[in-house]
Amino acid sequence: MRVMARISVSAEEGNKAIQTGSFAKLMEQTVERWKPEATYFTTFDGKRTFYLVLEMPDSSGIPPFAEPFFETLNAQVDLSPVMNLDDLQKGLSQLG
Repeated sequence: MRVMARISVSAEEGNKAIQTGSFAKLMEQTVERWKPEATYFTTFDGKRTFYLVLEMPDSSGIPPFAEPFFETLNAQVDLSPVMNLDDLQKGLSQLG
């Protein structure tokens, strides 16, 4: 299942994690483990925010994905299933 993750981190928590190197380490580990097809960094509601689009085999992948962000960054993690154009066309073709 393709998932878009939005991870938001407060300036205070982000600053600490950058200073200790844990932010860079967590991102490296995340990219190595999950191999996202896209990764974007921005701000959202005044917080450091990044988006990742990745394949998650099923909902049992949520804890191993999200927990490191909760534990290391005290982050807000939002996950949403998403489709690319091919997925949308396949779904639409199944309608009456």
